[in-house]
Amino acid sequence: MVKTLYLLLKGVAMELNESKLIEREITLRNLRLTKEVTETRRSTVRWLALSLGVINPGESRLSAVAVLDAMFHFQFKQHVDPSVEEISAYISASWEPMNEKTLRYHLLQLKKANIVNNSGGKYYFLAPPTGDKYDEANWINNYFNSEIAPIKDKIAAAVKELKNR
Repeated sequence: MVKTLYLLLKGVAMELNESKLIEREITLRNLRLTKEVTETRRSTVRWLALSLGVINPGESRLSAVAVLDAMFHFQFKQHVDPSVEEISAYISASWEPMNEKTLRYHLLQLKKANIVNNSGGKYYFLAPPTGDKYDEANWINNYFNSEIAPIKDKIAAAVKELKNR
């Protein structure tokens, strides 16, 4: 009886292709924000890249961090939506020259992560539905609400379903 139940449960689990259920993955890390982290722009933007899952711990490539830095610079300091050429010029001046293919790759990765979007050759952080898109607090609230709320709602529905069974 127990073996039959196990096989039945195992069979049901095998029929359900879990990878097809994944709509997308979000990586958020709760890192300590120390004084050392905030001493330089580079260390702060690297901390943000780690927190938002743009890079992984121990990753030594700086190109993704440089692209994220450029986006923060243009969006929240300059209040403009930059083109690839403007981003490239900023990175060349602030970091080191980056080839266009690498730059476009990292912009695509940020777009897949729902962090940035583009239109008319300009890139920008995913704009909130209301308020100033160049306001960092507004962007942060919108990002977390749009990324986390749907997951929270689905988990709540699943827990409610379990409760009723």
